Amino acid sequence: MTWIDIGAIDDIPLRGARKVKTRDGCVAVFRTDEATVYATSNTCPHKGGPLAEGIVHGAKVTCPLHNWIFDLETGEAQGADEGRIRTYPAKVEDGRILIDAAVLGQRAA
Repeated sequence: MTWIDIGAIDDIPLRGARKVKTRDGCVAVFRTDEATVYATSNTCPHKGGPLAEGIVHGAKVTCPLHNWIFDLETGEAQGADEGRIRTYPAKVEDGRILIDAAVLGQRAA
């Protein structure tokens, strides 16, 4: 894996999210507890809702437009909804959020 630094964990509130611009496009980064982060596509497949503006609960996010719920680990929609968002490997090291650039780059190809 090729890790790139996309920001400080303290820039994302606990149980919050931010949209982060990378050279390969924007991703949503979610912080679910003190040192756990997830990175996904920022667009809901249902109506294009901005997921970084959604409600984070546990390891899930609820789309702010139509309340679709996505698992941040798998990207799968929960409940009766069908759909999936793209997920990207992410981790925290020394207070910095790192994302796998190789996987992110595959999205742009």
